[in-house]
Amino acid sequence: MRSTTVRRPARRRLGIGAVFAAGSLAVTGLAFAPTAAAVTPPTATVTYNCGLFGGGSTVLTVTQDGTSATITVSSNITAPLPLAADSIATTLTLAKAGGGLTTFTGTKNPATATGATVTVGPLTGTVASGDSLEAGGGTLKMVLFGITVTCTPTANQSPGPFVF
Repeated sequence: MRSTTVRRPARRRLGIGAVFAAGSLAVTGLAFAPTAAAVTPPTATVTYNCGLFGGGSTVLTVTQDGTSATITVSSNITAPLPLAADSIATTLTLAKAGGGLTTFTGTKNPATATGATVTVGPLTGTVASGDSLEAGGGTLKMVLFGITVTCTPTANQSPGPFVF
């Protein structure tokens, strides 16, 4: 007498079990995945000299997500004319401890009225774990109306370098 129940092959049962196990491991891995890395300090103040365009105290605000970092620059440079949103091409270079430069670029800025201070960013760049970046030895360049404004720091940033 033959059995009327159909039994799935062992190979198929094992395949379904493996899929469930892999799914469980993936969910567990997401639960313990690291969040965005922290950079210290999150803000620093630098004094820039921008020649004929002035200068002064500038605040750099930085965030990090893995190997990507963004910096927003809030300067004391005043707009000579009204500036449209996203009209300033900006390059910020920071000196690496041990040599070399790291570059952050972008074209993001809010609309700015004549005489108002200029804010640019977020500027994006690539960093590695353990990088120590300092404004001293770097530059801040902004292109406004086709004119490049080059700012150089007059001292190192305070409270100290950004450590990723």
